[in-house]
Amino acid sequence: MKSNKRIIVPKPQIKLQNIIQRLLKEPISYDEFLELLEKCSDSLYENPELEFELLVSNGLPLDFHGDFICLKTSNTLIKDQKFCIVDIETNGGSVKKGFQIIELGAVKYKNGEIIDKFESLVHAKEIPPYVQEVTKITPKMLEYAPRLESVLKDFKLFLEDDVFVAHDIKFDYNFISDSFEKYNLGKLLNRKLCTIDLAKRTIQAEKYGLSSLKEVLSIDVENHHRAYYDALTTAIVFEKSLNSLNSEIKTVEELIGYSKSDNIINNHQKKD
Repeated sequence: MKSNKRIIVPKPQIKLQNIIQRLLKEPISYDEFLELLEKCSDSLYENPELEFELLVSNGLPLDFHGDFICLKTSNTLIKDQKFCIVDIETNGGSVKKGFQIIELGAVKYKNGEIIDKFESLVHAKEIPPYVQEVTKITPKMLEYAPRLESVLKDFKLFLEDDVFVAHDIKFDYNFISDSFEKYNLGKLLNRKLCTIDLAKRTIQAEKYGLSSLKEVLSIDVENHHRAYYDALTTAIVFEKSLNSLNSEIKTVEELIGYSKSDNIINNHQKKD
């Protein structure tokens, strides 16, 4: 006997990362882009137009080319791109374990020049002794510092949809993104680039920690393990890497792709 029950077939689900990967290959018509957002399991809104606006507000560099959507960074030349070079100091390793940012520093870099800066201590009640020893940041210094939510709001406005650059990108990017989410400020969707990865492909060195590269490149910036000064040092490392790039690498996405490529200097030497 046949059943009269209607079989409900769930809508196919895709991830936002799948959409971004496709954008890296080709523009997508606006109508199709909205259809993809409706199927996206990462979406917060049922309305795809609202979801589109959320992606933009969270730093995903979307742009219109006629009736098509593309990533700005796919067409923007390196010299025309603003890079936000970031460093943070924290009182522990994870937002999810109750730790927080205690200092946030950043510089805006474009075509060989630092065009803006961001620097703030952050109020916190507890700083483990080992963090105080490394950073020289004490609880007294943070007693009257602005609250984290306020600093994050200001930094989000400062960051815009610039490319997020850091030395050890995974830690800084994820920690700030998790902090944004904790205070209902969205999450980071900016394109990102790690200067450790880029330096390994452009700078000859035995070690690629920031202190080691400072020595190799004779970078004269004091106050190591303070957020703004480490961001400034990272900016210099970034510039040195850009100056050593193959001239065929022209767009921002080509640069990001190269930073993840197999062209590691020390690997080539081991093969020779």
